[in-house]
Amino acid sequence: MEKMTKYKLLFIGDSITDVGRNRNNPDSLGKGYVAMIAKALEDRGDSEHYQLINRGISGNRIHDIAERWHSDCVSLEPDVVTMLIGINDTWHNVGDESVFATKEGTEQFEMHYRHLLASLRKKSDARLILMEPFVFPYPEDRKTWRIDLDPKQEIVKRLAEEFDADWIGLDAYLNEIGAVEGYETLSNDGVHPTKKGHRLIADAWLKQFDEGGKE
Repeated sequence: MEKMTKYKLLFIGDSITDVGRNRNNPDSLGKGYVAMIAKALEDRGDSEHYQLINRGISGNRIHDIAERWHSDCVSLEPDVVTMLIGINDTWHNVGDESVFATKEGTEQFEMHYRHLLASLRKKSDARLILMEPFVFPYPEDRKTWRIDLDPKQEIVKRLAEEFDADWIGLDAYLNEIGAVEGYETLSNDGVHPTKKGHRLIADAWLKQFDEGGKE
């Protein structure tokens, strides 16, 4: 009997994607939204069609993704690539006036991001799903991050259009829910999602994945 070929769904990013995955086990999905997506696909009887791959690494910025893009993305020949990156690029800039909210910092982010997408497009027709980096206004000081993060969000959305990628606007989606239900229910530090926050990200991804087609 011929073995069924599974579509490879690759997720790459920072700690929001990593969520404690075992990096010694290439099949480890962590304990966040990627694992929740896998469970949802299993529950609806679709798990036999897909192989999920988590390549999130805590603390990563866009240049870190660039350094491992070939080994952790291109060489794996994924059918769908989902990327969520950017909040650490802002977080590391906080307090550094030379890069925080500067034109140069924004341009560097866009240059790296565009290079990643262009290099993948040259070698693959994989479907791209770009998820917008987000921050909650909790604790209070996180509000000041927006001046640096907002331009990066605009870049992700613009590049999604330029490279014919799916775009998931997580920031507005999550903040609207947080405003009603309490930001602390979605994140303890304004950045890392709670279990409920991860569930919302998984739901948003599944909705976009289904609406955009499975191939």
